[in-house]
Amino acid sequence: MGITAAAVNELRKMTGAGMMDCKKALTEVGGDFEAAIDLLRKKGQKISANRADRDATEGAVIALSSADNTVGVVVRLSCETDFVAKNADFVALAEQIANIALENEAADLDALKALSIDGQVISERLTAEMGKIGEKIDITKYELVRGACVINYIHAGNRIGVLVELSLPSTDDIQEAGRDVAMQIAAMNPVSVSEADIPADVIERELEIGREQARAEGKPEKMIDQIANGKLNKFYKENTLTKQAFVKDGSMSVEAMLKGIDSGLKVNSFSRIALG
Repeated sequence: MGITAAAVNELRKMTGAGMMDCKKALTEVGGDFEAAIDLLRKKGQKISANRADRDATEGAVIALSSADNTVGVVVRLSCETDFVAKNADFVALAEQIANIALENEAADLDALKALSIDGQVISERLTAEMGKIGEKIDITKYELVRGACVINYIHAGNRIGVLVELSLPSTDDIQEAGRDVAMQIAAMNPVSVSEADIPADVIERELEIGREQARAEGKPEKMIDQIANGKLNKFYKENTLTKQAFVKDGSMSVEAMLKGIDSGLKVNSFSRIALG
């Protein structure tokens, strides 16, 4: 009998299995949905339907840069438990996916999942892995960065991945500075490169918090705005990358450290992806 596309799609929605797997299963059992589901379960395919509502907060984050440091990717492959996250095969899969993303310069998460790994579409490979491991597994975050120099860094046993896009082409000194900045970003988690990148509503919120704190401290009303602006500047120093104290030498800011390497060296952008 002929198996309709609608039937295949319905089975796919019910099970989370790949389209071709659903079509093969329905064909093999003559279109019987229950029998097709049983067949897919035997092959480990239905696990995704059972696991779809679970939280996948563990996993591995992989950040890679191209040989010439002009392209970088960061991928978060998530799972449910630390036990699976630390499994060598799971980490190897995350690394393989990241390498495929970099080789193909996948534009976004959907484009990455549509690529193939060992002859199998990545989205279908993930479903197969769910059946084999028994946990929800998915690529939950992906970013691609291009620039004059893109440095990658992986922190804390694959729990945080960072990409830093620098303004000048790669040299040994610039790569070293970029790695230091990436370590800073992993450890200090800045909200933006500079104060210019912070949304206006966030700035206004910080100012209002500063005003209320000053009033609660009994400060004169004529000093409220001045105090609030002082607190805002403190917020910038603590939360914007360029103003943060450099972790390797607290006597200077990250911005000053970069200018010490080259007056034109700055961070254009960064990506920080962590588990959770």
